[in-house]
Amino acid sequence: MAAIVQGIGATAAPSASSNKFLLSSLGSSLLEKKRNFFVVRSDGKCYTGLNQQQRRAQNVVTNAVATKEEKASAAVGSKPGHELLLFEALREGLEEEMDRDPCVCVMGEDVGHYGGSYKVTKGLAEKYGDLRVLDTPIAENSFTGMGIGAAMTGLRPIVEGMNMGFLLLAFNQISNNCGMLHYTSGGQFKIPIVIRGPGGVGRQLGAEHSQRLESYFQSIPGIQMVACSTAYNAKGLMKAAIRSDNPVILFEHVLLYNLKERIPDEEYVLNLEEAEMVRPGEHVTILTYSRMRYHVMQAAKTLVNKGYDPEVIDIRSLKPFDLYTIGNSVKKTHRVLIVEECMRTGGIGASLTAAINENFHDYLDAPIVCLSSQDVPTPYAGTLEEWTVVQPAQIVAAVEQLCL
Repeated sequence: MAAIVQGIGATAAPSASSNKFLLSSLGSSLLEKKRNFFVVRSDGKCYTGLNQQQRRAQNVVTNAVATKEEKASAAVGSKPGHELLLFEALREGLEEEMDRDPCVCVMGEDVGHYGGSYKVTKGLAEKYGDLRVLDTPIAENSFTGMGIGAAMTGLRPIVEGMNMGFLLLAFNQISNNCGMLHYTSGGQFKIPIVIRGPGGVGRQLGAEHSQRLESYFQSIPGIQMVACSTAYNAKGLMKAAIRSDNPVILFEHVLLYNLKERIPDEEYVLNLEEAEMVRPGEHVTILTYSRMRYHVMQAAKTLVNKGYDPEVIDIRSLKPFDLYTIGNSVKKTHRVLIVEECMRTGGIGASLTAAINENFHDYLDAPIVCLSSQDVPTPYAGTLEEWTVVQPAQIVAAVEQLCL
């Protein structure tokens, strides 16, 4: 299978021995925690760096995931706080909002006394009772519609899909009701609902449990979409989504739930429409989100050692795009690489490419390149699963070609 490159040709697909995160050639694919960030090791060729770039390479790892030494601008590591896994940060944000506003409630399959399939709602039913943390039957269309109706009456429901793929059963409610009722009612109704759940390509979960539904929902008028990638932004985006009067879909990646990060003790709420500058740079703008943030940052270490200075932006807001942050970066670097786990056809990358071409075409010195997942159902076999998703080696190759 060929790597997916849009704009300036194709990069070679990784071989069976190609590394997954370009950190080490030791061992088989293994996710391990190292200090406050994660390192993934897998078989493959190690990219060695230039001696004069070693200091810059150290900065890349610091920016990959927030650590105790991270800059104050990240509003995380430099402040006293507490460490949480990403799913615990989601729960903390949800719990704080339930304490603050009695109109906030949760509904979904197994969200009550079981605590949710990934334990995001663990302990909430015991604290708030069964009326505010409502276990529902296995009927996504029914309880999603019920949540929309509850939002119309003044409540602020959070609807959890046990897996984002299951929410396809509620697509009618989300599109025809959730996104449009504020308009079709002439502004008489607000729909302050949050729809959230795990998605993305996991560890051999099969095609139906490896859905990336961002592209499905992005065309629905009236809906905002955000994707969290760290414990810090997971909590901040959760709180912002609950407080918003607009319907918000919060995408969580199944492989990021156990990422640990230090977050502030004091309350904070993030902007739903703002991207995050992960790593400043000069040579190329790399736009990404969710799990691909970490693939990009591992590739960035290799790129820095090769003499490149990539600027990495986690777009976070999938709808609308933060064209202010993106545009300023494009005006500086004049080259754009988009890295996503979404499908190539009709994906977030395609929409982002169109938006950049429409607004910043005169600032581009090269065509936009987009690396996306292949347009195939995600295989169950682990080796084949990796082939369908963009890997760091492909990102490195794309940047090298883009900066020729």
